[in-house]
Amino acid sequence: MIKRLLDIIIASTALIILSPLYIYVAYKVKKNLGSPVLFRQIRPGLDGKPFEMIKFRTMRDAVDTQGNPLPDSERLTPFGQMLRSTSLDEMPELWNVIKGDMSVVGPRPLLMEYLPLYNTEQAKRHNVRPGMTGHAQVNGRNAIGWDEKFKLDSWYVENQSTLLDFKIMFKTVHKVLSKDDISAEGEATMSKFTGSNPEQKND
Repeated sequence: MIKRLLDIIIASTALIILSPLYIYVAYKVKKNLGSPVLFRQIRPGLDGKPFEMIKFRTMRDAVDTQGNPLPDSERLTPFGQMLRSTSLDEMPELWNVIKGDMSVVGPRPLLMEYLPLYNTEQAKRHNVRPGMTGHAQVNGRNAIGWDEKFKLDSWYVENQSTLLDFKIMFKTVHKVLSKDDISAEGEATMSKFTGSNPEQKND
């Protein structure tokens, strides 16, 4: 209950304070990438239940001759990369926090298609609401591998506290200002998760 109350207070305050910046970024997205301004995608939330996550759009619409989307590296524009490096694309998620779909701090919401790929330990990340930032984001973000990322998420779930949340929030500010760990080596964003090693995965 305390965490949920803090989420509402922090997200609402941030939305009010950042509203001029929110409007400006929306205008720049519209000008640089066109419509829609917001990127919407169904992601797994608390207990794996789906919700619609919203972010500012960072990629252009581009497909191959078969109509399939081009790789992220070819669709991500310099403007979109700037939004990601400064985390400005995440601002609309404040609405997700206020609605109760997300928390300010928690494991990042990944893709629905990953749900059946998790082992028992990795699935712990869905025991809490997903977050705008998290323990993995301030300890490597996209520069670390999936195994390490999931270990950090599980550690957070088992050790979460109000003090830890505030530490992660302060570290997030530092990460955003320093623009660290934006992407995985050799990738525009993060490589796709394809599942645990056979010996690690549970039946």
